[in-house]
Parts: sequence; structure tokens; C-alpha cells
Amino acid sequence: MDREIAPEYVQQTRNRRWLAVAAVVLGLAALFYFFKKSLSSTLESSRVRTGTVETGDVENTLTASGEIIPAYEQIFASPIRASIKRILLTPGTRVQPGQAIVELDKSLTEIEFGRYEDQLELKKNGVDQLRMKLNKDLYDAEINDRIKSLNINKLKADFEDAKRLQKVGGGTVEDITRAENALKIAELEKKQLENDLKYNRESMGASLRETELGVQIEGKNLQELQHKLKMADIIADRPGVLTWVNENIGSSVNEGEMLAKVADLGSFRVEGSCSDVYADQVKAGLGAIIRINESHLRGTITQVKPAVKDGVIGFTIQLDNARNESLRPNMKVEVYVITTKSARTLRVANGPTFTGKRKQYVYVVEKGMARRREIETGLSNFDYVEIKSGLKPGEKVILTNMNEYEHLEELTIQ
Repeated sequence: MDREIAPEYVQQTRNRRWLAVAAVVLGLAALFYFFKKSLSSTLESSRVRTGTVETGDVENTLTASGEIIPAYEQIFASPIRASIKRILLTPGTRVQPGQAIVELDKSLTEIEFGRYEDQLELKKNGVDQLRMKLNKDLYDAEINDRIKSLNINKLKADFEDAKRLQKVGGGTVEDITRAENALKIAELEKKQLENDLKYNRESMGASLRETELGVQIEGKNLQELQHKLKMADIIADRPGVLTWVNENIGSSVNEGEMLAKVADLGSFRVEGSCSDVYADQVKAGLGAIIRINESHLRGTITQVKPAVKDGVIGFTIQLDNARNESLRPNMKVEVYVITTKSARTLRVANGPTFTGKRKQYVYVVEKGMARRREIETGLSNFDYVEIKSGLKPGEKVILTNMNEYEHLEELTIQ
């Protein structure tokens, strides 16, 4: 026959079970605690970089690229069709005003110049001949006019004689009419001659002006060719450095073809470019920062090129210090165009910890501990990030990427 279990024994069994469950829970809690502690809750100070919150200016920039270009570069082009006779200087040579760079074979142009001179003399001689012919024609017309005047005077006298004879019965009415008609015809012929004389005078002036204008055109052509011959002496007119020269001796060059480049390597500008996504932001007058290795130079955008090529817009930057020693021609540089600026605001050095979001978490160092804190950021550039809220001046922020510790609220800095 079964006996009833004693209540004391049942209570002891129940208590042992509860103790076992409590021990398991405590064990799991301890395991979780030590697991959490094992997840790198301690960070060595040598592995982190910190920045101190301070007050200053923050400039918002957009990233572009640029190339250092000499502020002044003179291009020498051939003014005539010629061939390269001699190269007098090599690239990299410093040149002074009056120093020859390239010698061209100008013989064909000099022959053409001689032909132009002959043509000009021929036209001048044609002008002289035309003037003599026109003077002769004018003289003949004036003589004929005088002769016609004398003839009219004679006919007037004949007309008067016919009227007197008719009065005394020595002539007839027909004689008077004949004399009167002859006089009228002579007077009309004189008017016609005077009109021709006036026209000849005006025509002579117009013909002379036309011929003399042709002479002037030939003279200007000759002057232009003479100027081209003078410019064919490729000579530097200011100091600089020869950066490029056409060294193909004996080769033919056409008019306008480039022969040499001389640059002033003491002064530079920047030719910048960026994506056309920023076309509405890049404007003339904006400031720019040029980063050369670890040094920064400032400048101003003076020109934005109107055309977009392959999705890129170009612009020119005038440097504040265009004679900086670190500048080299054709050097590629980083360009940051300043679009907006916040003055006298809280800022901290930029680093990998900043993700670009307005609100994010950072770790603030306090008494050997790094505590996670939410902050709000504003403008940013490659140097600084503006702090809108969440930090105070003098506080230290870890700038190193802390993504692997984002599950921890605080860290011990050793």
C-alpha cells in the first residue's frame, strides 16, 4: 500500500528546483555580462585620434579637380607659310626679351614681297598715266569750249549784220533767219560741251580716286606682308621659360601653326573642373581652396566656362598667392569650391567618424571613458565639421571610425 509523501519533502524538492533555475539564470546573466565585456569594451588610446570642439568658421565646399597653369603663356605661331630652318633654344631654357627662339626659311615670302612691290609700282605708274590722259582730255574739252565761244561771238556778229542789211535793203528775211538759227545751234552745242566738260571733270576725279584706292590696297597688302616677314623672326618679347618648341627642322609649317610656347613660371592660375551636377552652384566670385599635398592655397573663381563637355564644367581660379613656391606647371591638385560659410560656430576636425548625416552618434572622451552621444552636424569640409548641438567647447571627440563599437554605450580608454 502506497504511503503519502511528506509535505516537507515536496517543499524541499521544489526549493531545489527553484535554486537550480536561479543558478542557471545567474549563470546566463554572468555569461552575457562577460561576453559583452569581451566585445572590445576596452580601447587603446594609441588606436584612436581625437579632436577638440572649438569655436571658428566652417566653410561648406564641393569637391573638384584642377590643374596648375602658368598665369601668362605666350604662343608663337608662324605668320607665314615657311619651313623650320634652325632651333635656337631647347625647352626648359629661360628666355629674355629680344632672344631668338626659332629661325624660319622666309625666302619664298621674300620673293612674294618683291612681287608685291613691283605690282605696287605698276599701279602707281598706272595712276600717273591715267592722270595725264584725263588732264589731256580735260584740256582738249576746255579748248573746244573756248573755240565754241569764239564761234558764237562770230555768229552773233553775223546775225546783227544780217539785221542791219535787211533794214537798208541789202538783205532778206531769210538771211536773218539763217543767221539766227546758226547762232541758236551754236549756243546749244556750247551748252552740251559745257555739260560734257563738267561731267569729264567729275568723272576724272572718280576715276583717279578709284585707281588711287587700288594703289592704297596694294600698299596695305605690302605693309601686311612686310609685318608678317618681321613677325617671322620668332623672338621673345618678355622674360619667361620656353616650355615647348617644334623641333622638326626642315618641316613645312602653315600660317598660324604653333611653333613655340613661352610661359612665365613665376605666376600661376588654376584651371578647375567638376561635374555638371554642380553647374548651378559654381559661379564667378566664389572662393576656392586648392590643396597641394599638405598645404592649402586660396583663390577666387574669375570665370566659369559656358559650355559643358562630357558632363564636366570648367572654371578658372585666380590665386591669392600666385607665386607660391609649391606651384608647378601641369600639376594636378584638389580643388574645393566654397559655396556657403558659417562664422563663429562650434566646429571639430573632420574624420572618418562623421558619416555626413545631420544626426548621428559619436564617442566623447571623458575621464578615461568614451561615451556614446547623439549630435547634430551642419556644414562640413575636408578640415572641419560644424556642430549644431550635442557638444560643448573643449570636449574631445573620437575621430576614428567606430562602427565596430556602435553597440556599446561606453568604452574604456587605456
